[in-house]
Amino acid sequence: MAENIPVWATIPVAMLVILGGSIILIGALGLMRLPSFYQRIHGPAITVTLGAGCILLASILYFSVLQSRIVIHELIITAFVFMTAPVVSMMVMRAAVYRDLRAGKQDTGVSSGGVYRSETKE
Repeated sequence: MAENIPVWATIPVAMLVILGGSIILIGALGLMRLPSFYQRIHGPAITVTLGAGCILLASILYFSVLQSRIVIHELIITAFVFMTAPVVSMMVMRAAVYRDLRAGKQDTGVSSGGVYRSETKE
């Protein structure tokens, strides 16, 4: 199958796959390296969305050239990834903040705006 793809399409597909894989790898390294949960959640939340977007663009280009028509399956997957990944990350962070507040931790990682207040017993 790969021999049926012209060179003008092979180069961008390869570059997008390498770029997407590199971005995902950087996000995974950030997940391992950062010290707290609130810092760790940012690396994968941003990089997985961007890396998956690059890989899905490569897939769109590859299969569109291979089948000589526009392939929209990947567009639907891309839309779902771009809509759900940031929302899921935000909900996980919010759940962690509430968990820390219920446990009575004073340093929840959220201090600006007074949105999350710890109920201190006096």
